[in-house]
Amino acid sequence: MHIDPDAVCAFLRDYQNSLCATLEALSLGQPFRADQWERAEGGGGESRVLADGEVFEKAGVNFSDVRGKSLPASATAHRPQLAGRSFRAMGVSVVIHPRNPYAPTSHANVRFFVAEKDGEPPVWWFGGGFDLTPYYGFTEDAQLWHQTARRACLPFGTGLYPRFKTWCDEYFHLKHRDEARGVGGLFFDDFNEHSFEHAFGFMRSVASAFPAAYAPIIKRRKDTAFGECERQWQLYRRGRYVEFNLLYDRGTLFGLQSGGRTESILMSLPPLVRWEYDHQTAPGSRESALLDFIKPRDWVGENGEPLEIDVE
Repeated sequence: MHIDPDAVCAFLRDYQNSLCATLEALSLGQPFRADQWERAEGGGGESRVLADGEVFEKAGVNFSDVRGKSLPASATAHRPQLAGRSFRAMGVSVVIHPRNPYAPTSHANVRFFVAEKDGEPPVWWFGGGFDLTPYYGFTEDAQLWHQTARRACLPFGTGLYPRFKTWCDEYFHLKHRDEARGVGGLFFDDFNEHSFEHAFGFMRSVASAFPAAYAPIIKRRKDTAFGECERQWQLYRRGRYVEFNLLYDRGTLFGLQSGGRTESILMSLPPLVRWEYDHQTAPGSRESALLDFIKPRDWVGENGEPLEIDVE
């Protein structure tokens, strides 16, 4: 089977540019800071960060294309077929922390991996997805998010949305707290079904769906009035985001274990966050309703229509 990593790389570079342009427009023209870097073992990338803006307190859009002669033992332990192979891993990773507590944090990632060995076929796959982490629940936002995710999957198979929606719910789960991180979305990995062209097309569809889903939500919420109570709740709940990324996130762990650039890997962390011992929310408050709101559920029906949800 013919694969074309360079075509994927070109798409990812263009994707980084288009995402940054979209986010700059949403943030009233505030520009990203670009930071190019090289990896001693091979490859490199470009990290772009927008910080301390009126709309986005921090937004990062990272491109990486790294190469190596061998994978870390932590990777080959679970995938012994990769032992003794050189590898190339590329992707765009996005994390956005809005300033307004009513605007949700969001994460997206699209990536491609290939491992090669002389005389043997390459081992390759695509991965990625996107997920939404609200601090206050809005049903219309979650339904738009999932309707867009479903539409991105449909041209490539009717079973993909429920499969990758469930995988997302299971993946973005804080086991030590038995809590969901947010309202989910899509998560897929090891995807190489049918052909390279088919799998690459699916990855591109997911990539395009992310800004289509997120931009309308930001426009709805970015100017909502809020006070110190909402701000402190946002900072407290950001702690859950940090806990997940440092304890469970595969991309973070792979990057650190494979000698990746620490500044780029930890770009996902919010600029401000707080923890409070045995924090309790007021009964009946919107804050106390969040844990029920983010429990895994069906937000849209089999035909994509919004379901009646009574969680606000």
